[in-house]
Amino acid sequence: MKVYAGLDPRLPLAQVGSVAQRIEALGYDGLHIAETVHDSLAVSLLALEHTTTLTVRTAVTLTFVRSPMLTALSAWDLSAFSGGRFQLGLGSQIRQNIEERFSMPWPNPVPAMAEHVAAIRACFSSFAAGTPLDVRGEYVTLTRLQEYFRPDATGVVPPPIWLGGVNAKMTELAGAVADGFVTHPTNSSPRFLSERCLPALERGLRSAGRTRRDLELVAGTQVITGANPEAIAQEKERQRRLFAFLYSTPAYAPTLELYGWDDLGVRLRRMVQRNDFTDLATTVTDDVLDTLVPVCPVEALPEVLLERYESLCDGLLLSVPADPAIDDRLRSVIARLRGA
Repeated sequence: MKVYAGLDPRLPLAQVGSVAQRIEALGYDGLHIAETVHDSLAVSLLALEHTTTLTVRTAVTLTFVRSPMLTALSAWDLSAFSGGRFQLGLGSQIRQNIEERFSMPWPNPVPAMAEHVAAIRACFSSFAAGTPLDVRGEYVTLTRLQEYFRPDATGVVPPPIWLGGVNAKMTELAGAVADGFVTHPTNSSPRFLSERCLPALERGLRSAGRTRRDLELVAGTQVITGANPEAIAQEKERQRRLFAFLYSTPAYAPTLELYGWDDLGVRLRRMVQRNDFTDLATTVTDDVLDTLVPVCPVEALPEVLLERYESLCDGLLLSVPADPAIDDRLRSVIARLRGA
């Protein structure tokens, strides 16, 4: 089982290097870089600059707010700079953010994502082989790449392309075209993986003549843990607030629907719209939270996580607790998970 760390998306840029070095020293296979308040590709550069062995993967870079050529150039540079340690994860985000936060047009997301992935790969091929660039689709047209603008290909490993997503059609697309797939934290329970995610991936794999061995699946699960019961209780309340915010987004509702908790999503949307979290503890109950998010002391993490996920995925997201005092215990946990 591979183990990946998540980086606090609000971490100041000046601290990215030292945190990435801590993650590398803990024995993680790789680091996931989100895109919320920082540019994921800029953060990836900082993480790669300060490490030597760690895989750095964007999880995810927003696709529809960038030209495929610009994304390809950045990813190519990061792979060249790091000796092949960079991996490009792409995601669609939700329509309101694309249109209202980025002022970009919202396409039909699945066919548009398919075109972007194909276009980025075409750029990589053109960079590597010096061949003409000719991509003509509904959403992407790339027909011009003069030698002056072609990046150096000497020793560069084209970055693997991953997708992240929730809904069935995007998951099927990942099975058909991606090197890997990262599940969203809101939709990473074992039941969701087995009943929704894996069947969709298999449909996509079959449609492209591929097998499960052709794609790595990482469960982006959240975990509630800590050095002692007090720390676990504090983390549980932090995750309760995060749970409310995330599940107030309709696009992330499939897990709630799967468990028959549709009304919970409606109540959370109303709370977030009012910015009123006074009844959070009675709205997101311990029963709900414990069902979807593993809760245990640090030392119990290998047994708990392997019982839930070993038969379902190839890797896990295990975010780094803020307290470095438990690093020795965490290092042992990671080693045990990686040895499974």
